[in-house]
Amino acid sequence: MTEPHQPSWDPQQYLRHADHRTRPFQDLLARIGDELPGHPTPRIADLGCGAGNVTALLADRWPEARITGYDTSREMLAEAAAHARPPLLDFAEADAATWEPTETYGLIVSTSALQWIPGHAEHFPRWLDALAPGGTLAFQVPGNFTAPSHTLLAGLRESDRWRPLLHGVGDRTASVLDPTDYLTRLRDLGCTADVWETTYLQTLHGDDAVLDWVKGTALRPVLTALADDPAARDAFLAAYRDLLREAYPPGPYGTVFPFRRIFAVARKENR
Repeated sequence: MTEPHQPSWDPQQYLRHADHRTRPFQDLLARIGDELPGHPTPRIADLGCGAGNVTALLADRWPEARITGYDTSREMLAEAAAHARPPLLDFAEADAATWEPTETYGLIVSTSALQWIPGHAEHFPRWLDALAPGGTLAFQVPGNFTAPSHTLLAGLRESDRWRPLLHGVGDRTASVLDPTDYLTRLRDLGCTADVWETTYLQTLHGDDAVLDWVKGTALRPVLTALADDPAARDAFLAAYRDLLREAYPPGPYGTVFPFRRIFAVARKENR
């Protein structure tokens, strides 16, 4: 089966774990300097803005900036519209894989989005060219593709029962680079770069909490592919749920779900 170009998204499902999903973005922002080029109105682009809740944090940090959040999902953009603050914060439909900057930016930022773009590092030169001297490219991507949540999902997709329907669906393992690779690429492009990784020991609550988490992200391609076959969808979810229950047993304070993420903040030379 050929994977759809884009999975369908459910903003409310995604936002069920908004606190945990927002924390990496806050940690990314903490490593970006307060002063952005483009005074008095710096230009900021948020690539893969999703539901817009983290884009609003950019407006809180730089209230004088002109900010646009870009996403391919009309469902997410409809949710994001509630965070708009005309004329300084708006949202638009665009794919980061093909987005062509037409302005000069003080900051281009992306969180939990570039993993959906194979070869996204090849876009770094184009994005850096759109930055003003002293501008910043900052992003965060998941680095947990070898975790049980993902290896079990991949194994189930490729099992005899599901391979005819789901072969290759949602496989993003090769899209995310090692932190050292990001550091090397960004420095080779003439930037000063700060690259690091963090594993968050997230404590999730409720029944089948890890399944509930991945329904908002990693499972979206599978749910999209099986959308027209509810019986197959439910059977797949039941099988995956059982695997997750064994891999992530709940404890007395909830279910611990370790989640590794990779961060990069690259500053263009001020010259």
